[in-house]
Amino acid sequence: MTAESASGAGGKGPARRARIIGCPMDLGAGRRGVDMGPSALRIARLQEGLQGLGHQVTDAGNVDVPGREVRSMGDSHARFVDEIATACSALRDEVHDALTHGQTPVVLGGDHSIAVGTMAGLNRWAASQAGDFGLLWFDAHGDINTPESSPSGNVHGMPLAVCLGKGADELLAVGDARPMVAVDKCVLVGIRELDDGERAMIRDTGLKVFTMRNIDERGMFSVMEEAIDLVSGGTLGFHVSFDMDFMDPDHAPGVGTRVRGGATFREAHLAMEMVSSSGGMVSIELTEVNPVLDHRNETANLAVDLLASAFGKTIR
Repeated sequence: MTAESASGAGGKGPARRARIIGCPMDLGAGRRGVDMGPSALRIARLQEGLQGLGHQVTDAGNVDVPGREVRSMGDSHARFVDEIATACSALRDEVHDALTHGQTPVVLGGDHSIAVGTMAGLNRWAASQAGDFGLLWFDAHGDINTPESSPSGNVHGMPLAVCLGKGADELLAVGDARPMVAVDKCVLVGIRELDDGERAMIRDTGLKVFTMRNIDERGMFSVMEEAIDLVSGGTLGFHVSFDMDFMDPDHAPGVGTRVRGGATFREAHLAMEMVSSSGGMVSIELTEVNPVLDHRNETANLAVDLLASAFGKTIR
C-alpha cells in the first residue's frame, strides 16, 4: 500500500494496488449458478468502480475450476472434495503472489468453499512476514461443519472449520499450517442459522460470534468496533470473507441459501466503511452471488457497492 491519497468522488484514505481474482466455484454448493458470480461482479463494473476511487486495479482473470458435469461427486460427506482442493490450491498461489507483490487480493466467488484457498494464500504470506493475520467473516451461517457433522455434504458449509484446522484431509492439505488462522483472531458476524454440529464446534473452540440478535441489541457500530479490535490486535492486518447471504434476502435475493432477518443495506455499508477506516484490511473475498437466482443483477450490483465501501467510498 502506498501513502498516496485515494482520489475520485467519495473516495478517501490510502490508495491501494488491488488484484481481482475470480474463482468460479460451484462444486461446494447444492444449487447451480454460483459459478457465474465472478462474471456478474465484473459486469457490475467492479474494476471501474475501484479505479474511480483512485486505486490501481488489475484483473488476473479466473483460476481454473473443473466442471461438475464431467466429475463424480466422490465422498457424499464432502462432495467433489478433490476437485475443490485442486482449485483452492491454484487460488492459494494467486493470493500469495498478489500479497507478495504488495497488492490487495479481491477474490470473487463462487461458493464459499473458495475461502480455503484464499486463507491458505494469506497464511503462507503471513508466515513469510513472521506474523499472523485476523479473519472477519460475514455470513448467515457458521460454515464450520466437518464431513462428519455436515447434514448435506456440501463443502461450502465447511471452509471455516478447515481454516481452524478441522475437516477433510484433502482440504487441510491446501494450507501450510493447521490452523491457518488462530481462533482468537477470528470473528463471525451476522450469524442466524447454525447446524447442531456447528453449535458444538463454536462452543468447543471458543470462536467469537456476533449473531443478528447481537447486532439488533447493540447496533452494528458497536459490534464492528469490537470485531475489528479482536482481529487487528497483534496482527499484520485482517482478511474479510463476505458471504452475500449475510444480507437480508430482500436486499440480496441472488444467493443460494437465503435466510430472513439479515443485515440491512445501511448496516452492511456501515460495516464495510468501518473496515476501510480501520486501515487493517489486507485482502477481501466476496462469495455466493448466484445470478440464476438474482433479479437484474441486483445482488451483484450491491456486492460491488459494498466492495467500494471497503475500499474507501464515502458520501463525503
